[in-house]
Amino acid sequence: MHVPHGARRPSATRVTLLTEGTYPHSHGGVSVWCDQLVQGMPDLAFDVIAVTGTGREPVVWDLPAHVSSVLSVPMWGDPPEGRPPRSRARNQLAAAYERFLTALLDPCAEDGFAPALYAMARAAADGTLSPFLRGDRAIALLTAVWNRPGLAVREAGPTLHDALTATALLEHALRPLAAPLPESGVAHAVSGGVAALPGLAALEQHGVPLLLTEHGVYLRERYLGYRTAPYRWPVKAVVLGFFRLLAEETYRRAALITPGNRYNRLWEEQGGADPESIRTVYNGVDPAAFPPAGPEPEQLTLSWAGRVDPIKDLETLIRAFALVRDRLPGTRLRMFGGTPRGGEAYRERCEALAAELGHADSVTFEGRVDDIKDAYAAGNVVMLSSISEGFPFTLIEAMSCGRATVSTDVGGVREAVGDTGLVVPPRDPAAMAAAALELLGDPGRRRAMGEAARLRVIEQFTLRQTIDTFRSIYRELPTLGRRSALVPAPAEQPPTPVATGSLTG
Repeated sequence: MHVPHGARRPSATRVTLLTEGTYPHSHGGVSVWCDQLVQGMPDLAFDVIAVTGTGREPVVWDLPAHVSSVLSVPMWGDPPEGRPPRSRARNQLAAAYERFLTALLDPCAEDGFAPALYAMARAAADGTLSPFLRGDRAIALLTAVWNRPGLAVREAGPTLHDALTATALLEHALRPLAAPLPESGVAHAVSGGVAALPGLAALEQHGVPLLLTEHGVYLRERYLGYRTAPYRWPVKAVVLGFFRLLAEETYRRAALITPGNRYNRLWEEQGGADPESIRTVYNGVDPAAFPPAGPEPEQLTLSWAGRVDPIKDLETLIRAFALVRDRLPGTRLRMFGGTPRGGEAYRERCEALAAELGHADSVTFEGRVDDIKDAYAAGNVVMLSSISEGFPFTLIEAMSCGRATVSTDVGGVREAVGDTGLVVPPRDPAAMAAAALELLGDPGRRRAMGEAARLRVIEQFTLRQTIDTFRSIYRELPTLGRRSALVPAPAEQPPTPVATGSLTG
């Protein structure tokens, strides 16, 4: 679906935002970040290529006039239009796809990934890739490749059903390659993974510089998600092999990588990114838009804000709350935020857990709130229980509102909080409960932490700093070109790796 918006106007810099499941079709932290950039730079021209679910998702943000167009690229709706390749073109695409599959499954053949990917991108532009991947020859190629002697996946006995499943997943994942590509300006992927595919193709075909901003670590989140996915190991080997090599290619080819925290550097450098191409740019908020929240609620309350999603690990939060209630029986847990389509089963599981633990009446899912500040004001302490984050908006917004926080030690959380909140290991209800009890029992400490947290935001994490930095980057990249022409940012010391950064999560 293509949604024309403001009239196209000449601009020295045109930015094409590449998104997946976020702006402008949904709410949430990354979408807020995108909207802040767009609204903060009326002097630049923006287009959006948005990878979506079905393509029928409505635009939920008010887009300003300098957003010229929004192109929705559905991954799970009807396949892209096109026809199967014929004769020589079919044989060339089959050879590229065989090389692509071999790279995913054979560590000795990974150099073949990039040339195969770009050959497939040209086929996608011609409308032949998706029909080819939905045909019998693609299934036969995968069956032949993963049954080669010496490949580890062969030992798992892959079946025809596995081949059908893996091929279908790859066909869906590669659909963004069929999107019309930007031919000038800057392509800015606001996550890794499939959102970056049009940017990589635009770089290869038109020389458009690619800027990558990872909020969470896309590859790590795929590893976490596929741990419990209902697929056999041969299918996971193919799909995770694709995401790993795609991440490495994106890191290598991006003119600049701007993670929202230093923690992400570990993954990016491990994935092949040149350290000089990485420049940390923190998320920012407007302290005036998130003023001190005012008096705390009279009834002791823990509050949480975000989207209801397994990555937020609300089950750990509910288990921790049950432990808090054992010590402080009158405490409440109020959770604010929408449930994405497809996430209803997870929310029901969380509600069932609260009931099973005997606290159904004290745990409330309150949905989206008109003013997110109300979610932070609703708690004496604001909680964050995620198993993966980048530099979470909810955390710095709560800090700007002057609330003490308890957060899990993932991504850039420790960088954000400093000593103005308590940080605990992920997936540890007892540690989270102990930290919450520590703050609930000490009003003076809560007040001091909240004041220090707001001051920290004002000093380090303002929206104006973020917008000014990206405006400068947008103007640099088209004129300076590839990373060799960029003046590197001052050297940063990456944080010490922690357990949550391992491939097994």
